[in-house]
Formats: sequence, C-alpha cells, structure tokens
Amino acid sequence: MYTNGPSNRRVLVTGGAGYIGSQTCKALAVTGYEPITFDNLSTGHRWAVKWGPLIVGDLANSSAIDDALAKYCPDAVIHFAASASVGESMSAPREYFQNNVRGSLNLLDAMLDVGVDTIVFSSTCATYGIPDQVPIIETHPQRPVNPYGESKLFIERALDWYGKAYDLRSIALRYFNAAGADPDGELGEDHNPESHLIPLAIGAALGTRPPLKLLGTDYPTPDGTCIRDYIHVADLAEAHVAALRKLLSSDPGYATALNLGSGHGHSVLEVLRCIRNVLDKEVPYDIAPRRPGDPEVLIAQTSAHDAITCASRRRTLREAVESACRWYLSQRNVSGFRDSSSTCPNEILVPPSCTLD
Repeated sequence: MYTNGPSNRRVLVTGGAGYIGSQTCKALAVTGYEPITFDNLSTGHRWAVKWGPLIVGDLANSSAIDDALAKYCPDAVIHFAASASVGESMSAPREYFQNNVRGSLNLLDAMLDVGVDTIVFSSTCATYGIPDQVPIIETHPQRPVNPYGESKLFIERALDWYGKAYDLRSIALRYFNAAGADPDGELGEDHNPESHLIPLAIGAALGTRPPLKLLGTDYPTPDGTCIRDYIHVADLAEAHVAALRKLLSSDPGYATALNLGSGHGHSVLEVLRCIRNVLDKEVPYDIAPRRPGDPEVLIAQTSAHDAITCASRRRTLREAVESACRWYLSQRNVSGFRDSSSTCPNEILVPPSCTLD
C-alpha cells in the first residue's frame, strides 16, 4: 500500500508504461513517491505498470489530462510520453511535432491551470545535432538534424520561457543511449518494431531475429563503427528521482537542462563483442550503409552536476548487456545466458577529452 510518497507527494508520469518510464515509476515507488502513470499504450505496456495506478489517456486530449490532474492532484510531473525514433521522424515530421510539441504544450497548459509547477522533462542528446567536440557539454550549441531532436528542443525552450513567465520549475534531461533492463528482472525493453542495437543484437545472436544490420563501418573511429555513450536504464531512472528532488527544493521559475550519460564511449563492434562474451555466441551481421546524419561519436559530459547525474555513472556496459540478456531470455524461454565478470574484454573506451576534427 502506498503512503503517497515523501511528504505525501504524488507524481504524474506521462509515458509511464514505456521502457524508461516504467523503470522510473519503480524508482519513484522504491523511494516513497506514488507514481500515477498516464499513457495511451501505443508503445507502452499495461503489464509494465506495477507501481501505482494507470490512466489510459492521450496528451492530444486536453480533457483527459485535466481529469487526471484533478483526480490525483500530483505535486509534480515527469514527462516521457513522445514519439522517439530519429529515422521515423525524418519520414513523419508531422506526427512528431503533433505528438511531441502539441502534446507537451497541452500538458504544460493543464499543469498551469491547476497550479502544478514542477516538471522533469525527457529530452535527448539529439538536440545537439552533429557535435563540434566530445564529450558534449550542456552549453554546446543545439543544432538538431532531425525532427525528433527539433521537437524536443522546442519544448526545452518552452520550459525556459514558462519558468520566466509562470514560475514553472523544470529540469530537461538529455539522454544519450539508454540500455539494459531492470536489475531485478521485473522490467525490460520491448519495442515493436525494435530499433535499438542491444536487443536487436541479442536476438540475432540467439537466432530469434535476423542478422543485425551494421549501419556503417567507415567512420573515423578506432574500429570504423560509430561510438555511443550507453547509460543503464536503472541509472536513468534514479537520475530522474534525483532531478525531482532537486526541483521540489528549488525556487519558483528554476529551469535547467542536464546531460545523462556514462561519460564513456563504446563502438558498435565493442557492444557486439560484449554480447558475444555474455552469451558465448557470435552476433551475425550484415554491413549496411550509414544512416544519414549519424555522428561518428556521441559522449556526454556529466561531471558538473554530481547531485543528479552521479547515479548515471555506476553501471557498466557489461552490466547493461547482462541485464538485457537476462530479460530477453526470460521473456522467450531461451537458454544460453552465461554470467561472468563485470568488465567486458576488448573494450574500447574513448577518453572524455577526445575531440572531433
């Protein structure tokens, strides 16, 4: 039974039935808050809502948001609900601006109408576009190269102006690459269609998916494949709780944006080697052309905000892969998982000081 959180606090979590949202609901509940999930279940899952009630609703429907806020009277909102595929956004920008911009503005307006003045916003490193240097600092120019990143940047800017005009308190969290599954095995990644590297590679290794499409091997990186910063989904969730606590103790109008990443880079081939070492199976792949606009290296600089981002520097790539493998196998009743050390052999760690020419 819930006690309604620290100081009797409830949190409305839009998109709380999704991959990161559900993990954050669990982290909220573990720390004593009551999460209220608001989700249209277009990509989320009813089975993932295990901590607090579920409201099936869409941010396009302002009255549904009004009803949820009136019924539960939350003290804050954590906002995940959005369309979130870079490639899809290139072919369907209308959908992305409707869902991510119009839906978010509906939410902000409903919050103002009832006096909810605190929001943690799920943003993305896609707001930076092609970086001038890595690691990417939070003051790096934001030049999105796809509608997904553009839609998120619009809401970041709206939050800043809403803070100045209406005393809304906000933190926008710019994710790098979320990875892994719940360490307790209760939650995991389950997209349809799946577009993320680790679950696609695990399925290819186990023979439950076709060979992986390796998108580009001619990048100017040590092994020719692009390098990304992978952050464990549980670390992401804990960082959201830390951001919420920061906001609830901040002055009216406070607004900022923070990176969430591990601070280390891992190439695609390194990830595949890590999966091979965990499963003791090769990951079959076919080489395909690069995706347009994909930067060769994306690594976060997070050290300036230890109070919020410390949780995102605890779990390794190996731990993310192991948890993802455990989840994948448990859902498909497939044998073959081999747990071992917490470090991945043959890792290529790109130092945070490297720069792009």
